[in-house]
Amino acid sequence: MSQDDVPASLQTAADADRPRGILTPSDRDFLLGRKTDYTDHSKKQKRNRIRRRVRNAVLDFSILFEYLEERDRQTVFDPDDDERDAYTQGITDMLAFLHLGTMGYHTPFKDMLSEGVGQAEQRLAGSNYRMVNVEFNVEPVGQIDVDEVVEKLENEEFAQLTDEELRAFVRLLTMSEEFSPESAREQIKDRVDEYTNQVNESADARDGNLEELTN
Repeated sequence: MSQDDVPASLQTAADADRPRGILTPSDRDFLLGRKTDYTDHSKKQKRNRIRRRVRNAVLDFSILFEYLEERDRQTVFDPDDDERDAYTQGITDMLAFLHLGTMGYHTPFKDMLSEGVGQAEQRLAGSNYRMVNVEFNVEPVGQIDVDEVVEKLENEEFAQLTDEELRAFVRLLTMSEEFSPESAREQIKDRVDEYTNQVNESADARDGNLEELTN
């Protein structure tokens, strides 16, 4: 796989000149298929070494959380502007990897996520008395009543649309042969200023009415 064959979201991650992270440049070439002259035995060894490094990287996060200085942590999560999108994608994929990897693990992902967020909040507060509720639910988007959704849209009953209906409707819309992302982008851009003005007018009217009520 050449750099041109790599998805746009992975261009930075797959850069052949990027320094070593958990994966070495050789590991990346192996996983991306850029280097294929491996024997069955060497492939097995390569996969084994990658697994060991990933496992040890997981353990390293306990040390990083406890002992990496705050200024260093902040620097890690302050990428250059031209790398911000790739970094955000990396964090997203890291969470996806953890969620997928812990399927069937003896401690549910949501329990570890809740405990981890709780530890971070206590670190921020500098006190073990800081306690928070962390909710994490995975609910699949089911079948929706398209006619009902369209009726809500026609009647501008936007507040009545559920997140499930919105996600499913957008997915169905993109599957339509008549849908064109480029055309939709241009039409939406043409409406952005109008929408923004209406939102601002609504906010101003709300503030004005509130001021009258409180004076």
